[in-house]
Amino acid sequence: MADNRSSDTASSAKGASGKQSKSQGENTASRRNIKSWLTDMDGVLVHENKAIPGAAELINQWREREIPFLVLTNNSIYTPRDLSARLQHSGIEVPEERIWTSALATAAFLRDQAPGSSAFVVGEAGLLTAIHEAGFIMTDTKPDYVVLGETRSYSFEAITKAIRLIRDGARFICTNPDATGPSAEGVLPATGAVAALITEATGRKPYIVGKPNPMMFRSALNKLGVHSDGTGMIGDRMDTDIVAGIEAGMHTVLVLSGIADKSEIESYPFRPKEILASVAELVDK
Repeated sequence: MADNRSSDTASSAKGASGKQSKSQGENTASRRNIKSWLTDMDGVLVHENKAIPGAAELINQWREREIPFLVLTNNSIYTPRDLSARLQHSGIEVPEERIWTSALATAAFLRDQAPGSSAFVVGEAGLLTAIHEAGFIMTDTKPDYVVLGETRSYSFEAITKAIRLIRDGARFICTNPDATGPSAEGVLPATGAVAALITEATGRKPYIVGKPNPMMFRSALNKLGVHSDGTGMIGDRMDTDIVAGIEAGMHTVLVLSGIADKSEIESYPFRPKEILASVAELVDK
């Protein structure tokens, strides 16, 4: 009797292993059909300003093969030029035209919605530059929009102004939903936390353009001139990168070099197409 149970257990394990191998094989085959890539930055390419092993090699591989790609970030503080320089300092060569921020996505969204309109902007150079280059007039007198982004030091005066303008009818836009951000001293309140404050004071919730809104991915696809069904999305967060990639119809790859770990994955009702230790596994040997 024991022998039969051992045989059944072995058969079950072999069957499960076979199914898993088949699934991994199908996903790898699916990856071969990918013609363009989107990738998150922090936790995927860099961690605390240091390149994650394999990141520089993957970017070089894409560039050498002329594969269309964009590096995505919800950070709206920096311009693409700033971020390109920061990545270069980490040993990763990414041209500024290959970087897509939540500030750029927000500017593209607003230009499509109401070209030539006006906006009161709370943010840093990355957002201010993007809104200006999208053709918007920046003003604190009866603007069409109040646009909230990340900044190193939120001004109580600016937040008060934003609240009053929204209460007077300006539409409320937010670059990203992140409630906190990192610093050397610990967490800092970020865009999402300030947006919550403004919402409480105005009764108006913002439209958020950045991840996990698939809008950010669609605008990135439009910039590349590619379709979602031939594009892969690499990220380290189930609640932003992966869910938005799935909703946008892309091949999703979760890497375990950042936020997510295997135990966290089990708490979500959806799954990425692939789970890899890091982007090093995407580099051809």
